[in-house]
Amino acid sequence: MKKITLCVTITLACFKAYTGGTPCIEEIPYSEERQQTQVEGKSFQGMVSIQQFGVLPENSPEQNRENLQAAIDWASSSGSALYVTPTEEGYPVATGIILRKNVSLIGAHGPTGRGTKHPLKNAPTGSLFTITDTNEPFITVESATQIRGIQFWYPKQSHQTAHDIIQYKPTIKMSDTERIVEGVTLSCLTFYGEYMAMDFRSQNNICEQILFEHCYGYPLSGEFITIDRCYDIPRILHCHVNPSNMREFGRTFSKEVVDWVVKQKTFTYWINRTDNAQLIDLFTFGVYGGIYLGEATYGQLTNFNLDCVTIGIYKSGDNTKNRNWQISQGSIIANTGEKITDIHPLMIEGKGHTSLTNVEAFSGGNPALSNLGAFYDYITINGNDMLTVSMVSCRMQGYVANNPITVNNPHARMRAVSCIDKDENFFDIP
Repeated sequence: MKKITLCVTITLACFKAYTGGTPCIEEIPYSEERQQTQVEGKSFQGMVSIQQFGVLPENSPEQNRENLQAAIDWASSSGSALYVTPTEEGYPVATGIILRKNVSLIGAHGPTGRGTKHPLKNAPTGSLFTITDTNEPFITVESATQIRGIQFWYPKQSHQTAHDIIQYKPTIKMSDTERIVEGVTLSCLTFYGEYMAMDFRSQNNICEQILFEHCYGYPLSGEFITIDRCYDIPRILHCHVNPSNMREFGRTFSKEVVDWVVKQKTFTYWINRTDNAQLIDLFTFGVYGGIYLGEATYGQLTNFNLDCVTIGIYKSGDNTKNRNWQISQGSIIANTGEKITDIHPLMIEGKGHTSLTNVEAFSGGNPALSNLGAFYDYITINGNDMLTVSMVSCRMQGYVANNPITVNNPHARMRAVSCIDKDENFFDIP
C-alpha cells in the first residue's frame, strides 16, 4: 500500500508540473536556485549530475573547468559522488582540474576497449571528457578519491603521422601538494589519444593504497601507469593497452605511429620504490617495454600477455633481503627492435631473487609494426651483483641464439626445471 501511495504522489507531482504548477526539477533553468534545489538530495542513487553545476556540452572548455571544479569543491566536505551524465558530444573541459579529498567522479561505462561510437560521426560518446590543451595534467587527485566509468578523449591527437603527435601532460596525476596521497581508486577508465595516462610518481611525496583496475588505452609516450614511492601495496589489475582501442570510431593508430611509440624506449607499466606490489592480468601491445620492476620493489606478477615488445619484463633489485619477484602464468611475444640482439623477453640485473613459473615466450611477425619476427634469447642476466633466478615449466620458443639463457653476470645463480627449448627438448639447469 505504501508503494502504491508513493507512485501516486510522484505521478501527481509531475502532472502538476506539466499543467502549470511547480516545475519538475529537470525543468528549472541552470541557476544558483536550481543548483541548491538539486544538490539537496534530488539526484539518482545519491549522485549529483555535473550538469546541475553547469558543466554542459555546449560550454567552452574553460567554463566547464570552472563549473566542474566548483562541483568538486562542493562535494568534498560531504564525500559526495558526481555523475558524468552521458551525452552524445561529451564535455569539453580545460586541463587543471583538482579532484579534492573524498570526491568520486562517476560515469556510465565499463572499460570500452574498442571505443564507444557517436551516432553521426567518428567520435566517442557517453560519459566523456574532451581534452584539447597541453597546459597541465587534466586532473590531479588527492586522497580518498575515485574516478570510475569515464572516457578521456584527445580529438586533436595524431593517429596517422608520427611528426604530428602532441605530447599532452598526463591525463591523471597524483597531487604534489599533499605529503601522502592515499586511497585512490581508478576503475573502468578508457583513454583515447593520450600521451601518458596515469602518473603516480612524485619527487617529494609518497602514495599508498592506489588501485588501478580495468583501465584501457594506448599512450603515445609508451607509459600507461607509472608508480614511485608507494609504500602500502599498489595494485594494477586487469589493464589493457592496445593501439586498436579506437577502432569503433575509425581511429586505429597507424604502423608509423606504433613504430614511433616503440622508439621511445619506455615501459607500459613502470614501478619503483613499492612494497609488495600486485600486478594481475595485464596486457600491452606495440611498445618498447612491457613491465619495469625497479631496483626498490618486490611483489607478485601473474597472468599477463606482453605482445610485440622489445623487452617484456625488466627486473632489478638493490638488496638481497626482499627485492624478490614471483612471476607466473604469462606470455611474452618479443619481436620488435633495431637489431635482434636488443630483443629479450626477460632482462634481469641487480640483486634479489626472481621466480619464473609457467612464463612462456614465442615470436613471429605482425603487420601492425616493424619487427624482426624473433628475439635473441629468452632471458639475459646482466651486472656483477649476486642474484638468483629459478625457472619452472617455462616454454622458450622463437629465440635465435644457441642457448636461451645469456648470463653476463659472474655471480648469478640459476636453476631451471622442466623448461622446454626451441627444439621442443626439455631444458634443465641443475
